[in-house]
Amino acid sequence: MARAFNLSADELTRRFLAPLVNGRELIYEDREWTARKTTVTVYEGPELPIEQMGMGRGWGNVQRSGTDVTERVLQHAREQTARHPALDRLQERLAGRLSVGAIPIADVIGLADDLMGGRLSERLAVAELAVWEMLHHGRASLLEDGVTVEPERWQEVLLQSDSWLGEAVRIESRS
Repeated sequence: MARAFNLSADELTRRFLAPLVNGRELIYEDREWTARKTTVTVYEGPELPIEQMGMGRGWGNVQRSGTDVTERVLQHAREQTARHPALDRLQERLAGRLSVGAIPIADVIGLADDLMGGRLSERLAVAELAVWEMLHHGRASLLEDGVTVEPERWQEVLLQSDSWLGEAVRIESRS
């Protein structure tokens, strides 16, 4: 049994969950943990100060002050690590295009076409996810008729099929 405390969500996923949900071996505390034989429990709660972790008290304090979020974070880790193989390359190409200026989001589908074969629905899904992630990670802004779209309207705009067909909805770099 091993325990780790006070991890950020990113560190938890990158260091512990991603290897396990992908069936890879995890090395922690000089021990090898296989996905098949490892049980993970994740609690979310306030950061524990050192004095609350000493002498074996940490786990009890975590259970008293935190909430078991294991299923939610494992599902999130599975979704994050089950990325389409072309998604990161598409985002790199999109970032390159945006460095020159704003482009219609319809052009993102064209970039996906250049990277992927297969069904149009799959290419559109990867293009949409690339735009969503760039917006949510602050790498891009969405414009509608030249006006910046506020984050609370992104979904409304991106879910309209017309947005993906013409020139009115554009994406631009935020860097």
